[in-house]
Amino acid sequence: MTRVLQAGFRAALLDPALPPPEALGDGRGGPVGRRFDVYRNNVAASLTEAVLEGFPTVARLIGETNLRRIALPFVRAHPPRDPRMFRYGDAFPDFLAGFAPVAQMGYLPDAARLDLALRSSYHAADATPVAPDRLAALPQEALPLARLRFAPALRLLPSAWPLHDIWRKAHEAEAPAPRPQAQDVLISRPGYDPRPDPLSKPQGLMMRALLDGANVSEAHAASDGDEAPLTDLLGLLLARGAITDLEVPR
Repeated sequence: MTRVLQAGFRAALLDPALPPPEALGDGRGGPVGRRFDVYRNNVAASLTEAVLEGFPTVARLIGETNLRRIALPFVRAHPPRDPRMFRYGDAFPDFLAGFAPVAQMGYLPDAARLDLALRSSYHAADATPVAPDRLAALPQEALPLARLRFAPALRLLPSAWPLHDIWRKAHEAEAPAPRPQAQDVLISRPGYDPRPDPLSKPQGLMMRALLDGANVSEAHAASDGDEAPLTDLLGLLLARGAITDLEVPR
């Protein structure tokens, strides 16, 4: 199949207003006819289902019917670039940010990013967490110089919205209403399933610094310098098995 034919096939496959490519036939020398329409509908339907399965939080926030309506123009504008369908949808948050019918739901793109991050964490490589007593055994003067190494499944998602509260309310009917405060979300995978945890903004700044290679002291300075958020953050990382190694200069 030539590039010109491939381009025409792809365009017609994603746009129901276009006719089937003229070069396609029914295998007996005749025109492809309605067979292409059936194939085109099947492709759109399967990609729409992939969006529904890949963005469960968005589906709960706006309803499956509404998500199907949004998914169809998305899949036509953003077909898969990777044969691994678990990676499909990386453009969806930005698509939602520019989609006028949901413009009043400013948190929706971040909810989609959280779904993507949870999915990415699920498929990340396994890693062995560091023994908690190894960190506890560090001399007091050595801890500030330690640089932490993290499990491949760890993700940090900054947000201007109460994102963890929104996620929890979407999935737990009895959860309290989201609080009017920004929350970053730390995603870890202590077992087989990813787990999101809320971070305060100081903790989010510390976590970003640690992920960028800062030592504990430098990460501490990246926020407001409060010891409590740092202690809580390190405790959370250990509890979730997110730290795989630590390096302390001699």
